[in-house]
Amino acid sequence: MSLKLFKSGAQKDGMQNSKRGVGIVMGANVEIGEGCAIWNYVIIGENTKIGAGTNVGSFVDLGKNVIVGKNCNIQAHVTISNGCILGDNVFIAPNSSLLNDKYPPSTHMTPPVIKDGATIGGGATVLPNVTVGEKAVVGGGSVVAKDVQARTVVAGCPAKKVMHLEEFEVKREEFLAQKRKVSQ
Repeated sequence: MSLKLFKSGAQKDGMQNSKRGVGIVMGANVEIGEGCAIWNYVIIGENTKIGAGTNVGSFVDLGKNVIVGKNCNIQAHVTISNGCILGDNVFIAPNSSLLNDKYPPSTHMTPPVIKDGATIGGGATVLPNVTVGEKAVVGGGSVVAKDVQARTVVAGCPAKKVMHLEEFEVKREEFLAQKRKVSQ
């Protein structure tokens, strides 16, 4: 296995507007799209592909054969196990884990799939063989053991549906409007 180690900050690698932190370790055949930011102490396994415009926070572990879509935001201390697939515009908050092995240790991986526009809250765990649908929201601290339908908000342990995306968006906007009003 051939590893590449990046030591200097803000390394460009010939990619326009790309940023690189320190201590990045990459396996062989890694593909990183234009305009990606890869922050400090990130591990990227072999054959992993990261789409253009994606931001990968510090202390992230991306396993082998992972596919990350365009314009994703993977915040600090996230683990994405081998073989996971993330669509475009996915947001994963800090300290979350996407797991791929239902009966560890085994050689029969069933990594989760996170569809376009999905949001995974901080400290959430998505178990193997789960699909999180388009624009679905997983509440912070949740454990997702079953598929999440598109435009659905789930929370808890185990995660259960708590509302539709439209209701979540109204509540979010009310919260933000109140915060803006207080800060004026």
